[in-house]
Amino acid sequence: EIPGAVVVVGHRGHILHRKAYGFRALEPKTELMTLDTIFDVASLTKVVVTTACIMKLFEDGKVRINDRVTRYLPEFQSGRSNITVRALLTHFSGLRPDLDLKPAWSGYATGVKLALVDKPQDPPGVKFTYSDINFILLGEIVRKVADVPLPEFARTHIFTPLGMRTAMFNPPASLRPRIAPTERIGREILRGVVHDTTTRYMGGVAGHAGLFASADDLTHFAQMMLGHGVFRGHRIFRAATIEKFTTPQSPPDQPVLR
Repeated sequence: EIPGAVVVVGHRGHILHRKAYGFRALEPKTELMTLDTIFDVASLTKVVVTTACIMKLFEDGKVRINDRVTRYLPEFQSGRSNITVRALLTHFSGLRPDLDLKPAWSGYATGVKLALVDKPQDPPGVKFTYSDINFILLGEIVRKVADVPLPEFARTHIFTPLGMRTAMFNPPASLRPRIAPTERIGREILRGVVHDTTTRYMGGVAGHAGLFASADDLTHFAQMMLGHGVFRGHRIFRAATIEKFTTPQSPPDQPVLR
């Protein structure tokens, strides 16, 4: 199931253990895992990219988490919805886990359009349902409010300040030898192409999946969060922002804490 891994263990800003284990690839030939391997980090995209970008917009006063989604995406549910940004972030929106993938469709705009009109299966705040649709919508809020694509905003405000050199969407072919493959689909081995089907349909960029990064990249993000917004002497977020976004924000009567 897992032919190899890169493990990094840190404590109080110091790396205690950093090692590559096993194999990066098994097909068409075996390749040893290396420390600089780049991985499809899947749903960590939700945390490292989309939530972090919302945090930056929140800090700049451009997004408020108690606002209705329709404030930023007026066409959401034909403009008639009480779902808030907070409900998307905490997965208490009532929206379904994922968009329908059949019949097949393509394009970022198509994915967003489908997310905007997808019928909720529960009222907001009633039930926890982990939903990629929530984060497709959050990624589009970032794009609309910042007026730049999600990867560009993330690169400017998160990746570059943190020195996350290989964190990106749709990595170029030149990096493919360093990327761990994920799955064989028919005759094709996915390598440097996002594994998540919805994101693949959306052209490799979405708020819920699509990020590629190395273990070292992720340690930089983790150190910043543990450092209350500071990484190597540089403040990325205010301490109060980190505090707010790492404090449970679920509805008060719910046992699931997000």
